[in-house]
Amino acid sequence: MTDIAPATEPRLRPLARTAALARAAWRAEVGVWQSLYRWLFRRPRVPRGASGFTYHSPVLTILVVFIVLSAVEIPIVDLIVHDWPWVRIPLLALGIWGVTWMIGLLLGFLTRPHAVGPDGIRARYGAEVDVDLPWDVVASVEKSRDVLEKAPKIRDEPHGPTLALRMQHETNVLVVLERPVTVRLGDRESEVEAVRLWVDDLDGFMTAVRTHIP
Repeated sequence: MTDIAPATEPRLRPLARTAALARAAWRAEVGVWQSLYRWLFRRPRVPRGASGFTYHSPVLTILVVFIVLSAVEIPIVDLIVHDWPWVRIPLLALGIWGVTWMIGLLLGFLTRPHAVGPDGIRARYGAEVDVDLPWDVVASVEKSRDVLEKAPKIRDEPHGPTLALRMQHETNVLVVLERPVTVRLGDRESEVEAVRLWVDDLDGFMTAVRTHIP
């Protein structure tokens, strides 16, 4: 048995990566349709008694441009392949799915805002990330603009491992924690000691924070 394991392990790695990609794609697909549902029925994920704060403004223009271009592309492609139904129907379905997916991605940001309330801060990134930060683990919340391109989501900073929920490479709020908090990113769990995030209404966010902590 010990001789077989080393030989089979390299073969399992591509399978494990493929399975991880499949799970990530499935989570993204589910998140898109959940976001459409929440928007249609006006059910944003904001805890009772909390205030929601959007963070989508840095990417809004880009997403709207992609949605419009994708929508315009559908009738153009349909006109080109109109005489070949076996090509036309799959491309039409793919085009509609693509537009729906892009709209769902945008609605993921709209229906899952950051939240500040009696129980603490909820830091979000669409349907992908939802971090619960109760007040008893929050040491400080401060304005802190940080711009980094191609930076990992979690990196070491002076205050410890820091999760950065960047919008167009930027964050403008730093939440330092009293003790490590476990966050889930896809299939992986990590402990962080601080969270960076972007908030559109920075002054309003800080005012809401000050009503709950000194």
